[in-house]
Amino acid sequence: MSVGRSGDGSPDKNAEPGVDPAADRSVGVTDSPAARLQALFEGHRLTPTQRRIAHSMVRRAADVPFLSSVELAELAGVSQPSVTRFAVALGFDGYPALRRHLREVAPSESAQDTASYNEYQQAVEAEIENLKHLAEILADPRPVAKAGRLLAASRPLPVLGLRAAASQAYGFAYFAAKVHPDVRLLNEGGTMIHDRIDAAVRAGATALLCFALPRHPREVVDTLAYAREAGLTVVTVADSAFAPVAKVSDLLIPAAVGTGLAFDTACAPMLLGRVLLEAMCDDLPDAQARLEEFDARAAARGLFVE
Repeated sequence: MSVGRSGDGSPDKNAEPGVDPAADRSVGVTDSPAARLQALFEGHRLTPTQRRIAHSMVRRAADVPFLSSVELAELAGVSQPSVTRFAVALGFDGYPALRRHLREVAPSESAQDTASYNEYQQAVEAEIENLKHLAEILADPRPVAKAGRLLAASRPLPVLGLRAAASQAYGFAYFAAKVHPDVRLLNEGGTMIHDRIDAAVRAGATALLCFALPRHPREVVDTLAYAREAGLTVVTVADSAFAPVAKVSDLLIPAAVGTGLAFDTACAPMLLGRVLLEAMCDDLPDAQARLEEFDARAAARGLFVE
């Protein structure tokens, strides 16, 4: 699922064929609450406030049909009238009509399936659902294949991830460096991050990979905007197609995070990162040779214990 971008951050109807957001989101949609919500939002030009509401709804897809307009407003950090206007923008008479529709098409998981689970098991079950949703998205491999080509062709390849997303960026960069000749990890913010992007562009970079997870740092949005101004194509892994980074991304592939514990869990974004690695390897002719060379050197140095 890729998201073309327009000036206000809403999906661009002129996005490149094969990566049109509405077309991509229609592939592989099943009965999961998050997938049904994504389908409901397709084709609507939403304001930034409405995108924020949509983003919050996707993150809490199973709970949304049972929230009042006031509760949804609090969840999204917007006013109650904004929720009403959002429902009208989707074609409903008001929020009650939207909620009735959601209860019909996106029912919550049956109580008997989850009632006996403790909070830790519920967190695991939620991540399993996130992974299933990711599998639905990957039913259309074109966005990932395109991302792989972009990343493989960029020499060097900057990989950005700040705060909660820093570990995802580090993990990708660690493995990517085994097959890509020049990977540059950007996992610390500050005034020098623009300098490092400038240096990558001067060295020949054409694309940047970003991992963006909640809570979304303003610095990430600003950095991606700067990277695009510098001429880089921005490929983003984010927790939702409606994440704040969507407006500054050329290709966004969503992978939801778990929110049931004190700190978010990110199994799906991590797995999507490995999928992108696989796609990148497919477009690096010498990837296998580099891996074999590394294995030979590791064996000679006794790096790993069998």
